[in-house]
Amino acid sequence: MATVAELLQPVEADLEVLLSDLRSLIGAGHPILQAAAEHLFSAGGKRIRPGIVLLISRALSSDGELSPRHRRLAEITEMIHTASLVHDDVVDEASTRRGVDTVHSRFNHRVAVLAGDFLFAQASWHLANLDDLEVVKLLSRVIMDLADGEVKQGLFRYDTGQSFETYLEKSYCKTASLIANSARAAGVLSGLPETHLDALYRFGRQLGLAFQVVDDILDFTGSDLQLGKPAASDLASGYLTAPALYALEERPALAGLIEREFSQEGDLEQALELVRGSEAIPRSRALAEGFANEAREALTWLPASESRSALLALPEFVLSRLY
Repeated sequence: MATVAELLQPVEADLEVLLSDLRSLIGAGHPILQAAAEHLFSAGGKRIRPGIVLLISRALSSDGELSPRHRRLAEITEMIHTASLVHDDVVDEASTRRGVDTVHSRFNHRVAVLAGDFLFAQASWHLANLDDLEVVKLLSRVIMDLADGEVKQGLFRYDTGQSFETYLEKSYCKTASLIANSARAAGVLSGLPETHLDALYRFGRQLGLAFQVVDDILDFTGSDLQLGKPAASDLASGYLTAPALYALEERPALAGLIEREFSQEGDLEQALELVRGSEAIPRSRALAEGFANEAREALTWLPASESRSALLALPEFVLSRLY
């Protein structure tokens, strides 16, 4: 199976440019915020989100070249994503991300909150300067969704009565909205008709949901090393994801453990056994596969190109993390 780097190979050079551009875009202003931003952009993320925007932009381009506005859209996408990670890490009190100290553990909470705000503000400013109202609407919606997803996640902790819809909505807000709306925005900048814009949005949405469900499965099946954080940390924090929600349908005893917030010795281990011993993981896997297939089908109309092939391989790649 291809690695991320191999999949993003058609836009490898574009991603290099993107990184140096991001550094100069954020360069102006405050030394601490600059240090925080530098630290983030050099933390060696996979750059999947801007990569998707660049692949779509190249796949749509008649001469295969990228317009400056498409490049800027990819940069804004990465800024928004990074800003959300800074805030996520503060909320989750995570001390590292991708093996690198988080901003708040390197500086402090106040700086981290401000650095996240600063990046969101920078993204909004550059977004407005694209001078395309439709694109501004799409990406400011994402910033709202990200905050909405964080709030929803907090509200429904240890809540065994939440619906599967709630979970999917929260997953959409936290993970899929950015991919879906930035994919659509790339199409807007290319002047595509509505049906194709809808297809780009659908690709991003279903891919994002597949990505999130796979992440949620790995929380139960992955090793600490593979995850870069303790396994079952979502469940321990009271975040109920697809595997836990499916397991609740089959194993009513799980509800009691969750509702008392795993307060007794061995509660969490017992809960894990209940999830792993049910059909929850296979059902979650089937859910992710469904989303991935829908993502793939959404883009079959694109003209043949290296970038199209990479985009069509992405859903398969997302699933491959499970095996």
